[in-house]
Amino acid sequence: MKIKFILLFICINIICFSQNKILIIGGTTHVGNGEVVSPSAIVINNNIIEEVLNQKNIKIDTSQYDTIINATNKHIYPGFIIPNSKIGITEIDAVRATRDFKEVGCINPHIRSIIAYNAESKIINTVTVNGVLIGQIVPQGDLITGKSSIVNFKAWNWEDAVLKEDDGIHLNWPQSFINKGWWGHHKDDEKSKNRVYEIMKLKQFFDQALSYYNKENNIVDIKMESMKDLFDDKKTLYIHADYVKDIQDAIIFAKKYNINNIVLVGGDDAIKAKKILKQHNIPVILNRIHSLPSTEDEDIDEFYKLPYELHKNNILFCLGYKGDMDAMGTRNMPFTAGTAHAFGLPKEAAISAISLNAAKILKIDNYVGSIEKGKIATLFISKGDALDIKSNDIVCGLINGEFIELINHQEKLYNKFYKKYNLK
Repeated sequence: MKIKFILLFICINIICFSQNKILIIGGTTHVGNGEVVSPSAIVINNNIIEEVLNQKNIKIDTSQYDTIINATNKHIYPGFIIPNSKIGITEIDAVRATRDFKEVGCINPHIRSIIAYNAESKIINTVTVNGVLIGQIVPQGDLITGKSSIVNFKAWNWEDAVLKEDDGIHLNWPQSFINKGWWGHHKDDEKSKNRVYEIMKLKQFFDQALSYYNKENNIVDIKMESMKDLFDDKKTLYIHADYVKDIQDAIIFAKKYNINNIVLVGGDDAIKAKKILKQHNIPVILNRIHSLPSTEDEDIDEFYKLPYELHKNNILFCLGYKGDMDAMGTRNMPFTAGTAHAFGLPKEAAISAISLNAAKILKIDNYVGSIEKGKIATLFISKGDALDIKSNDIVCGLINGEFIELINHQEKLYNKFYKKYNLK
C-alpha cells in the first residue's frame, strides 16, 4: 500500500511539472512590432512562444498539443505594460496604512520599491482584465525616490513576481513652475522658489557619488553604493520632468556625469525638446494623455496628439498613466492608446506604445513586449479591439505561460447583487 502511494505521488508530480504545449489558432495576432498575422497559429511550449505562423501556410497536427484554443474572430495581443506605476504599493488612497510608496528624506537612491510590493493587491485583477499584465513599480518622493522594479501581475509574492529587479533610479528634476491652481487652472502657476537650491543639492550629491565611484572605500555608504550602477551604465536614470527647460537642464546635468542610460518620464513638453532628445537618443515615458492642456493657449487635444508627434519625429516613446488615482485608473490605460490612434497614431504603433516600445524602454524586450518566437508567453485574447472601451472583452490571458483568472472583486460584487435582486 505504501509503495502504491509513493508511485501515485510520483505520477502526480510528473503530470504537474510536465511541459504543457498550447496551440492558439484562428485569431488575428497583433505581434506588437507593427506586424499582424491573420489567421494565426501560436505554439507555446513550456511557457515560451515556440512559433508564430500564418495558419493558411501550415498543416496542424492537433494531437501534438495539450491545450488548443480556438481564437477565430478574436484578436490576440501581447501583454500590455504599465510603466511608472504605484500598483502593489498602494491600495486605498484615503487610507494612510495602505500607502507604502513614499519614504522620508529627499535623496533616497537606496530605497527599493520591490520589497514593498504586494502581489495580492486587489487592484491587480482590475487591470489584468483589460490586458495590463506587466508593470514597473516606482517609488515616489522628493528629489531621488529610489529604485523601481518590473513585475508580472500574477505571482505568490514579490520574489515570484520579479521580471527585472532594481532596473533603475528615479530622479524628480526640480520644476521651474509649481501649479497652485485647481486641477488644470495653469494661470495660477508660479515660479519655484527652491529650484536653484534643489539643483545645487543634487549637484553636491552627484559629485560625492562620482567621487565615491572613482575611489576605493573602506567604509560602505549604501546611498553611494546604489549610485554606482548609474556611472557604469548598468542601470537607467529615469528623469521625471515636464517643462521644456527642465527637460533640457536635466539631460545636460546627467550628461555632465557621463550617464548614458537615460529615460525621460512625463515629458509634457517632449516635442518641444525633440532636438536634445534625438541628439542623445533618449526615449520618453509619457504621462496620462487623457489630460487637460498644459496652458490656456494650447490646443484642447494637445496631449491626445502628442504620441503621433513623437512617432512622426522618430522618438521612441511609450504610454503611462501617471496622474490622479493612477494605480486604480490603470485599467483604462489601453484606451489612452485608442485615443492616440484616433488622433493620428497608426493602429499598430498605438499597440506598440503599450507593449514593445515599453519593453524596449525598460530593457525587457528580449523576454516580453511582443508575440515572437523565443519570448515568454505573456499575452491575451479579446473578442474585440483591446484599445476600444466598447469592444474590449478579454476571454483568455496568460502570464509567463500560465492562465490567469479573469475576474476581480468588483465583478464578484456585481454578480452577487445581480443574483440577490434577480436582475435581468
